[in-house]
Amino acid sequence: MDYYQGIYQKDEFKPYRLSRSKIEDFVRCPRCFYLDRRFAVRKPSIPTFTLNNAVDELLKKEFDIHRLNGEAHPLMKAYGLDAVPLKHNKMDEWRDALYRGAAFLHKPTNFYITGGIDDLWINKNNELIIVDYKATSTDKEISLEDKWKDSYKRQAEVYQWLFKQNGFRVFDTAYFVYCNGLKDKKAFDAKLEFKVQIIPYQGDSSWVEPKLMEIKKVLDADEIPQAASDCELCNYVKNARKYN
Repeated sequence: MDYYQGIYQKDEFKPYRLSRSKIEDFVRCPRCFYLDRRFAVRKPSIPTFTLNNAVDELLKKEFDIHRLNGEAHPLMKAYGLDAVPLKHNKMDEWRDALYRGAAFLHKPTNFYITGGIDDLWINKNNELIIVDYKATSTDKEISLEDKWKDSYKRQAEVYQWLFKQNGFRVFDTAYFVYCNGLKDKKAFDAKLEFKVQIIPYQGDSSWVEPKLMEIKKVLDADEIPQAASDCELCNYVKNARKYN
């Protein structure tokens, strides 16, 4: 696919690459998104969560062993899931969030939508199951009820939408493989132990298409959109100006 990315050009003929994370940026604050995509005004960067990335990589290796053997992971069996890790020649491509990922050309907007998945399982009805790995360390009960975890839900739904657009049958329930680092051990002993659980989420990707149309309208406009009322960055800038 011949596409372009970076600064959006509203008269450009080529498809514009729009990643799943950029869609999330728009949902969080249209103003920050617009300044980024139209004028390259980037938000302050944050450190990479390298420990989380390590957990992701190890989980992928672990599930790949069972994928190669065409069998369910013990964790899947423990939760009574009648599914196995999907064996597909595009798994490496779909996992490559930076350069490839799952992709689809949305013709009404000319957006080339991409997103890098953590894993895919398949059930007995040949439906793909979106799976995302998460790592944390908390004494609280793990759930998806925290407000900030709405972004996790939208992430799974964009992936569900992407694979549906590519002609796959997709199971409505996505799963989060959640790894919770334990802090109640007597000593570190150069290892970090986790409690791992699977949390189901009933996805609804019907919002994705209207949101893409909204993004297209905003990007094509020459007026900077209003900031989200709860955008921490925009509120900081607004309040800081009072003391300039």
